[in-house]
Amino acid sequence: MLAIVGATGAVGSVMRAIVSERADIWGEVRLIASARSAGRRLAVRGQDVEVRPLTPDVFDGVDLAMFDVPDEVSAQWAPVAAAHGVVVIDKSGAFRMDPQVPLVVPEVNPDAAFDRPRGIISVPNCTTLSLIVALAALHRAFGLRELVAASYQAASGAGQAGTEALYDQLTEIAGNRMIGQQAGDVRAAIGDGGPFGAPLALNVVPWAGSVRDEGWSSEELKIRNETRKILGLPDLPVSATCVRVPVITGHSLALHAVFDRDVSRADAQRVLSGSPGVVLVDDPARGEYPTPADVVGLDPTFVGRVRQSLDNPRAIDLFVSGDNLRKGAALNAAQIAEMLAPTLVAGASV
Repeated sequence: MLAIVGATGAVGSVMRAIVSERADIWGEVRLIASARSAGRRLAVRGQDVEVRPLTPDVFDGVDLAMFDVPDEVSAQWAPVAAAHGVVVIDKSGAFRMDPQVPLVVPEVNPDAAFDRPRGIISVPNCTTLSLIVALAALHRAFGLRELVAASYQAASGAGQAGTEALYDQLTEIAGNRMIGQQAGDVRAAIGDGGPFGAPLALNVVPWAGSVRDEGWSSEELKIRNETRKILGLPDLPVSATCVRVPVITGHSLALHAVFDRDVSRADAQRVLSGSPGVVLVDDPARGEYPTPADVVGLDPTFVGRVRQSLDNPRAIDLFVSGDNLRKGAALNAAQIAEMLAPTLVAGASV
């Protein structure tokens, strides 16, 4: 049996959709959420299923549970589920850096999912997932030495509140072609910007996440720390700048990657075009390159603007886009679950 914990949230909704469209390998799907959502009926695999409250006994009979809940909820309840013999796949940040919890991307480090001392598997942040499949393919071929990343993150990365805030801001200024022509007029028209700290409509905000030491944000450090852990490169130099952009769904990143040896544009394109989970869209002369609007609802990472650095023959610059709610969250968890399914028996893991 499969359980989806946080079934009523934005990612939980995508999880339900993904489970519904993929092969039925679980039989029963149990939907779990907070007490205030208990009793609602939600569609999954063509049936209306009643949402159950999050309690210890709700995990009885469950083989695997996919969690998409706040960090503090995962920190409390994932160990409870694991104590019931459930394999937990957790989307929160509660366990990502725990050395006893593997951080897994099936296209990159699938074997890590089978070594889980705490019974928990962690899923990377949506921004890391937008870059890691393509980057790992290049690393396998050429040996990654350094990474510089600039993200262009969608409003939905801030949850449903982020999506609603951007729609509200766009509605507030719709039809007023004078907005955006004077300093401060966008902020005056929109107000405080809601969850973004500044207006996002007609703007970009060079901040995502919470404050960390020396001016870094939590999102920037997640890219650094998670990339290192997934690739098994604990000393990899990584520098990231995270920017929120007025896009509803779809994270993008501009990457500058330095490798152990010379890498031509053609070499990089060849590797990327043959890598699972990657779609190469790279013909700027014909206007062909990834954009977030073109990847919504799609599984792969789209890659383009591939160039050999003008100043370093061992460096490649590229641009990636991916659906932050799909591969960036729900799909990665579903892929891990499907990979583990043959090893599971009712109520326990092998």
